[in-house]
Amino acid sequence: MDFEEVVRRRRMVRHFTDEDVSREAVARLIETAQHAPSAGFSQGVSFVVVTDAENRRKIADLAGQEHYTAMGLDPFVSEAPVQIVVCTSEKVYKDRYREPDKKPDPEAEEQEWPVPYWHTDAGMALVLILLAAVNEGLAGAFVGVWQQPELQQLLGIPEDFLPIGVAMIGHGSADKKSPSLKRGRRKLDDVLHWERW
Repeated sequence: MDFEEVVRRRRMVRHFTDEDVSREAVARLIETAQHAPSAGFSQGVSFVVVTDAENRRKIADLAGQEHYTAMGLDPFVSEAPVQIVVCTSEKVYKDRYREPDKKPDPEAEEQEWPVPYWHTDAGMALVLILLAAVNEGLAGAFVGVWQQPELQQLLGIPEDFLPIGVAMIGHGSADKKSPSLKRGRRKLDDVLHWERW
């Protein structure tokens, strides 16, 4: 599929069929996500793929699925046949930037990070998953999780990896679109600034 078509087709799908997604397709999504930019090539983003129906329901509860169903949406978090929990590690990044090629002077003070780039990199990996899903003929969505410690415990995620949320992947079905879409996309002139703001 042409890249522009993939980008324009990508949307948050909130209803999935019960058709399975092959392990090979999921592996391709994760392999694509591994090509996301990574500060210092730290590669501190990891993924937990969940296909077990009972665990998907537990994750949906932790992700607040009842909020979405109360809005009249389908229970899309639990019904997606594949959930990909995107995790990132501040520790991996900070350890990487203590290595000799990033910190040639071992006596130098620890640098301050102006932005938590581990979150930036996780977001870029997530976008690649969602785009790769479209390219595979699949659909996707993403929800954040407020109950991160519970999700870590449920899935055995190490303490130094933070689950930033869940990507749902599957075969899309007719769904009710988010009411937020009524806001419309901002005009290019509102977001594009040349040389200065």
